[in-house]
This record gives sequence, C-alpha cells and structure tokens, in this order.
Amino acid sequence: MTTVAAVHTVLPPHRYPQDRLTEPIGDLCLAPGADRAVLRRLHTSAGVRTRHLALPIERYAALRDFRESNEAWLTTGLDLAERALTTALAQAGLTPADVDLLVCASITGVAAPSLDARLAGRTGMRPDVKRLPVFGLGCVAGAAGLARVHDYLRGHPGGTAVLLTVELCSLTLQKGDDSRANLVAGALFGDGAAALVARAAGTGTGAAPAAGPAVVATRSHLHPGTEHLLGWEVGAGGFRVVIDPAVPALVRRELGAQVRGFLAGHGLDTGDIGAWVCHPGGPKVLEAVTEALALPDDALTPSRRSLAAVGNLSSASVLHILQGFTEAHRPAPGTWGLVLAMGPGFCTELVLLRW
Repeated sequence: MTTVAAVHTVLPPHRYPQDRLTEPIGDLCLAPGADRAVLRRLHTSAGVRTRHLALPIERYAALRDFRESNEAWLTTGLDLAERALTTALAQAGLTPADVDLLVCASITGVAAPSLDARLAGRTGMRPDVKRLPVFGLGCVAGAAGLARVHDYLRGHPGGTAVLLTVELCSLTLQKGDDSRANLVAGALFGDGAAALVARAAGTGTGAAPAAGPAVVATRSHLHPGTEHLLGWEVGAGGFRVVIDPAVPALVRRELGAQVRGFLAGHGLDTGDIGAWVCHPGGPKVLEAVTEALALPDDALTPSRRSLAAVGNLSSASVLHILQGFTEAHRPAPGTWGLVLAMGPGFCTELVLLRW
C-alpha cells in the first residue's frame, strides 16, 4: 500500500492582490492605448484574489527573451523546490538520503541537467537515487505524478518516493501577445512548488506516521483527437499558451461517464467521495466538473479556495489542495477521496484515495 506521508507547498515571497496585477500585465501584453475592457473582465472573473509571482512584478518588463526567463525559472525554481522537498521530508520524519525515487515535474521551464539532478547533490540524496524528470503533462502532472509514484512503490516494498512539482507560470507570459489565451493565462496562473512524500508498506518505523491517505487505485485517459485543446506553442519567445474555449464542453460531455466508470469498478459512486481534490483549471472548468458529476455546490470548495488564494499553480495545484486535507481539513478515517486533474493531450488522471 502507498501512503502519503507528507505534502508541502512553497510559494514565492512576491504576493499581490489580483487587482494590483491587472494593469502591469496589460502593459506587458497589450499595445499602448489598447482597449483593456476584456483584460479587466478576465481578471475580475478568474476567481483569483491573490497570487505569488517568481519575481517582483516590475521586473517582468526587463526580461528580454526566453533565455532570461528560463534562467529566472531555474534560479527561483531550484530554491523553491529545495525548500518544498526538505520540508516535506522533515514532516515525514525522513531525510533526503532516505529517498529512493524522485519524480520532478515542470512545464514552465527546461534544463539539462534537470532540476532533480541539481537538487540531488544539493540536498544530500544518495548517489543511487532514481530520478524521473517529467515535462509536457502540465496541469495533470500532480495527479499523474502521484499515480506513477504509486506504480513504482507497488514494486518496491519499503521504498520512499517523492513527487516534486515546480511551476513558475508567470515566466511564460508572452509580451506583446494580446491573444485571449495569453490574457486568460495572465489572469489565472500563479507560481509555486510542492513536494509529496509517499511510502510503501514495509517501510521502517523511524519515520513519522503518515499524515495523508492511502492510494487505492489510479486511471489515466487520453481523449482522442483533442491534442489541439491545451498546451504550448514553442517558439523564439518561449512557451506560448494554448487554451481552447472548448475545454469546458469536453469536460461536461465526457468526464461523468469516465469518473463513474472508474468508481464503479471499486463499488463506489460520486456520492461516496468525501474529499474531492480537483485541479482548479478555472471557474468555467470547475463549473463543468460540478455539472458533469452532479456534485453538491460545496464539493469543490477546496479547489475554489486554492484558486482564490494562489491562482492556478499548474501541476502544483492538486498538491496544494491535498495539503489542506492533510492539515486543517483532515477527513475522518475511512473517508474516500478522489484526485482529479486534466492536462495537455487532452488527458485526465484519476487517483482514488482513502484515509
């Protein structure tokens, strides 16, 4: 059995109310004198109250190209990742030398050696630690990463694995791009890193008791013919976001049968789930999930709370939400939970949990 021993999120220190970011982002994305009505409406309706940025907002105009943005991702990302990793391990009663597998997901920057390789020596991991850097899963990587960690631990009794997600979405904002997708991203996404420590049955008694649930089952699903709906267009300026407005309609059309089929395989229905750990893709996506699954109005309150406090953190968001369920809002023993996220592909990832 895989259990979640700890989850910890680290956010950059540059925290801003949403209305403090609207005009500076307009200065970056829109031509001088351009109408800002759509921009302001998007910022107001995004469901975001505050966000943390990798850099002070005034520094973004000085980033001249993708190289400089990526360097900022590497420098800031390594710092946040190290803090998330070491804190989560300490909460689990473990050290970096106890880690057998490190899965590191990010879609907002690239590096070789990868973040995990740079962190291994910096934090004191063993030279034989297994590493798996992941790029391209985007928002789904928090759920998919937990599923793949579970797959590994099923074959390694007594093992310890860490899922580390590092997303500095603000550094991908395209200057001079007034497309709706870029403006939506500028209204919705925040920055942060999160680490989840998972342990397999048979681990020794030296670590602290698991703070979180057990992983019961997982399921991945690719939706054929939907590759164009979400992702990046990679060019000289870096990562230009692709967000098709058809995503909520797809969720309404296909998610219900997919989730119900998965739960039915374990003798469950949506009404049996007491903890929904749903990626906060944005207000329209959360509304679509609620409708597709016929959920009570308050079922996705943790997702909306996370979105309001920090914005959409891409792959780190479901870990930020799960952290709340391991701390202040811990469910009663026996509670079923479902981690649900969507990302480029277009794909869905489900992870069934039990406390």
